[in-house]
Amino acid sequence: MSVSTAAVHHALADALLLAELRREPLAPLSATRPELTVQDAYAIQAINAATLAATHGGVAGHKIGLTSRAMQEMLGVDEPDYGHLYGDRVHPTSTTIDASALIAPRIEPEIAFVLGAPLSGPGVTADDVLAATEHVVPALEVIDSRIADWKIKLVDTIADNASCASVVLGDRRTAPAAVDLTAATVELRIDGETVQQGTGAAVLGHPARAIAWLADALGRFGVGLEAGQVLMPGSLTAAVPLAPGTVVSADFGPLGDVEARVGP
Repeated sequence: MSVSTAAVHHALADALLLAELRREPLAPLSATRPELTVQDAYAIQAINAATLAATHGGVAGHKIGLTSRAMQEMLGVDEPDYGHLYGDRVHPTSTTIDASALIAPRIEPEIAFVLGAPLSGPGVTADDVLAATEHVVPALEVIDSRIADWKIKLVDTIADNASCASVVLGDRRTAPAAVDLTAATVELRIDGETVQQGTGAAVLGHPARAIAWLADALGRFGVGLEAGQVLMPGSLTAAVPLAPGTVVSADFGPLGDVEARVGP
């Protein structure tokens, strides 16, 4: 249940947006406003989502976070969270990421779903997700925290758009029925050196389960997932800090690869 007022929600949303624009992180909201609930945090996120969608190419999809057991245990939760993706923050492979525009960026490999048909909860299953998916592509998510030193609790990351910055999509499209997404593997590399490895099973046992959770979570607010949207189900590995001047790549084997250069 929400316990904070709309005025508090707007003030905190403004503070997060200003932190992003100035690259000056905030103290954790969970410390300065310990009364905040999950409902409050999503209300704060929604305020900035309306602002950013209007100025950054609309809502292109969603990202899902906290899909690994380790992250859930760390934050003391038993389900994921979600944030919004904006049109001008979804980039093609080999794009250059401006690290100087971010605060404490990290990057992680994911299998992005692109819907061919709408999905709306409640009661969405992984099979429903696979049936509605036009294709999957290899992807990288750049995460960043507007909360100082990544000292986040659940309400902090939810209010902060699930710590999302941008995504980079590979160009090889694969029908979901053509591959076992649970067994899909990835090698995350920095300047050609493998730094992380993982499989699709790291994402709630199957990445499609994360998308089903998202459809149900949004369905509680009367929001559906739309055809053409990009959905990031969660990372197959631990996130890796971004360092300027490096090249980050992720090799997903039969699913293809994706690359991002880090500037300046």
